[in-house]
Amino acid sequence: MEDLSIGKGDGGDVAIQIIDILNRLGLLTTQPISIDESVENAVRAFQQSRGLTVNGVVNSVTLRALEEARWKLGDRSLYLQSALLMRGDDVATLQGRLTDMGFNCGRVDGVFGPRTESSVREFQQSVGVMVDGKCGPATITALIRLTRTVSGGTPSILRESAMQKNRGPALANKVIVLDPSCGGANHGICAHNVEESEIVYDIAQRLEGRLLALGVSVFLTRGVNNSPSEAERIAFANETNVDLIVSFHADRYVNENAHGVATYFYGSQAHGIHSVVGERFASLVQREICARTDLLNCRTHAKTWDLLRLTKAPTVQIDLGYLTNPGDAQRLGRPDFRDVIAESLVIAIQRLYLASEDDAKTGTLRIADLRKAGIRR
Repeated sequence: MEDLSIGKGDGGDVAIQIIDILNRLGLLTTQPISIDESVENAVRAFQQSRGLTVNGVVNSVTLRALEEARWKLGDRSLYLQSALLMRGDDVATLQGRLTDMGFNCGRVDGVFGPRTESSVREFQQSVGVMVDGKCGPATITALIRLTRTVSGGTPSILRESAMQKNRGPALANKVIVLDPSCGGANHGICAHNVEESEIVYDIAQRLEGRLLALGVSVFLTRGVNNSPSEAERIAFANETNVDLIVSFHADRYVNENAHGVATYFYGSQAHGIHSVVGERFASLVQREICARTDLLNCRTHAKTWDLLRLTKAPTVQIDLGYLTNPGDAQRLGRPDFRDVIAESLVIAIQRLYLASEDDAKTGTLRIADLRKAGIRR
């Protein structure tokens, strides 16, 4: 499943499954026997709506998202499974409705985990239906009958913002996980004598040193010689009581003219939710890097990639440039440029925790200023 890649011209059982789901979602009105241009366009539209990489090719991530999208609340009973957790749009709808009513499901991620089960139990107890933690017909009926009881802002956003503010402005005692990409099918290749895994690991180490000097507890998801899977890196981050997760990547493209830096945070257009702290931090990262370097600003984007979606703490992924672009590759190959990137990230992290009245203009804040203000040791 990891190597799945289904595109134009492909047929078979999986292709038929893809076509059936796209028809069910209203993105396709024909029933071809293989992937043709209409199916490819429908896949692109689905990927765009789900915050996935838009290329018209169905890989394991897109196939899983299609499988989740076919479920609507009420299609099946939802409950906590001991092995493979239930996933789907019906789970996300359930989480969203419970969150709107003030129950803490955590992140609306479409995964029926222990926190979702606990919220279902609390809801069942509050409305007088059998408390079993399963979202069956009686619980769904109760959900449909009740309207939103919370106003003044999405509860999950308010909760996340409050948690971030309560942590205070000082970086001392913060816990941050740094995730340097270890390469894969689309990354890690050597281009213009620059290799992604080495570049991002070097930047992570430079950032680690600066953060440790400021009293931050820092964890790296990998070392020099190991290459944990994405699932292993997510599990590692979730096992730590972490405040923030920063993932580093370098991009590549068939056209060497593609260049610039982009930052990603968790957000789902389909479910109308996003990480407010992740979005703010992504904006700070993007602005600080672009103010201090000449990398093209490719802006921030909401995505539903597993690294952003399944991590408990606010997470951003930074694509620091295109290794297939001579200019970006030359910049990333310079130690002094990587130092500037690390400095930009330290400042962006601090600005995340500063109150707006204590903040400064983008590109002007320096570590020496923070020490003088008493929030540095």
